[in-house]
Amino acid sequence: MAEPSAGPSGPGSVVLDIGGDIGALIIITPARMAGEEIHISPLDDPAGRTHALVRERRLGPSSCHAAVYPALPAGDYTIWRGAGSPAGTVRIGGGAATTYRWADPG
Repeated sequence: MAEPSAGPSGPGSVVLDIGGDIGALIIITPARMAGEEIHISPLDDPAGRTHALVRERRLGPSSCHAAVYPALPAGDYTIWRGAGSPAGTVRIGGGAATTYRWADPG
């Protein structure tokens, strides 16, 4: 039996746990990626992956689709398109939220 996909998240339902050497990452994606997991890893540790689910994020009258990583140690990260294909890299700063826009290959 297939698991149901997570529905949209409403305003205030995601809490970022940032401060000191901990930051957050928000990956903005196309709507068609809803329900997909995006993996990231520290740049120097490709095996140390974590993932987040792409969900619709409702922001008052508007919305977007994003994967949110609410607490990451500051540093450089690889964003993975698949098992062995990097989509890009991003630097996470302590005490801040970083936004990355998913780019389709082409």
